[in-house]
Amino acid sequence: MAVKFAYRSGETWAEPWDDYRALRNEDPVHEVGDGEFWVLSRFDDVFAAARDTDTYSSANGLTTAPDDMASFGDEARPIVMMDPPEHTAMRRLVSRPMTPRQVAPVEGQVRAFVADKLDAVADAGDVDIVQALFKPLPSYLVAHYLGVPPEDRVLFDRWTERIVQATAESTAAYGQNQSAFLELFEYATGLIERRKAEPGDDLVTGLVAEGEDVASAMWIVGFIFTMITGGNDTVTGMLSSSAVLLDRHRDQRQLLIDDPSAIPNAVEELLRLTSPVQNLARTLTRDVTLHGVTIPEGKKALLLFASANRDEREFGPTAGELDVKRKIDKIVALGYGAHHCLGASVARLQCRVALEELLGRFPDYSVDEETARFASGWSTRRYEYLPFSAN
Repeated sequence: MAVKFAYRSGETWAEPWDDYRALRNEDPVHEVGDGEFWVLSRFDDVFAAARDTDTYSSANGLTTAPDDMASFGDEARPIVMMDPPEHTAMRRLVSRPMTPRQVAPVEGQVRAFVADKLDAVADAGDVDIVQALFKPLPSYLVAHYLGVPPEDRVLFDRWTERIVQATAESTAAYGQNQSAFLELFEYATGLIERRKAEPGDDLVTGLVAEGEDVASAMWIVGFIFTMITGGNDTVTGMLSSSAVLLDRHRDQRQLLIDDPSAIPNAVEELLRLTSPVQNLARTLTRDVTLHGVTIPEGKKALLLFASANRDEREFGPTAGELDVKRKIDKIVALGYGAHHCLGASVARLQCRVALEELLGRFPDYSVDEETARFASGWSTRRYEYLPFSAN
């Protein structure tokens, strides 16, 4: 069969959409190699798999590598690599500060942060908007929720950038950035001790208060790494790709300028089309047959979220087009079910506020796609460099 799946990275992220459509239409349960893994690309299949944690397990890691969990001990197993009921119990410990009601009071701080960054953009005129706003914003929020003191955030941001790059790229990149992992590990351990003596209003304090028998120091360190790797490049990817889409489709941008109250709905549409996390894997706990193809127990299925979110069967013939007024029932850009993104409300808040402030300040902005660059990485699609002109 002519249809093929290949992991993307860097510039090959530019336009994967035709390949995804071919997979959906011609080979919706696509076998890679000689049973290495299978790719699910249609919305109904991906949505069902994301919800069925009994059949599609996260406990053996989220990549297609058979030894994905080799670098994690049981004590440091990330919450995203747990299944219910263990996952449910640990998620309950950290989810409350991330609910929409608890996130709402943070909006003022987020808006002030964005406004300050856009003041610098206004002064410069032409900037790399990724470095100016789209990368610092999620790093600021992650640091806020972890209780990183303001005086430590410069170091924290530096470690975060290196760790996000390393985990997105390769084992070799991990080796090159190992010092960042070690430095952050040492810092996280110290932060835990500090919060034992000086409790704050943050996630680390909450976990420390549960006690070692519920949340060990190693597990808290693992959670800190999960927050960093899951909460940074995803928002950067959504915002950078959204800026490009709204530059391509000036008519849709104008709708939001004319009616800013439409921006929250537009965030859902932009999440659908950008799908920053393009794919993650699950391990099958039993044989599953879909569309006449059987995936054996113990093998991995790659859930192609970005393809599912553009499936014409779910979103109609205009599924590949930007429509900021589109009414969306459900998407899988932030996962679904038990593994629905823990920081979904925080991500939506960042995206909404950033778009409100950006369009309010620079309604005639433009970006230069020709010189823009995509970041390396097999799962998250994001720009690492995006030239931006305020006027």
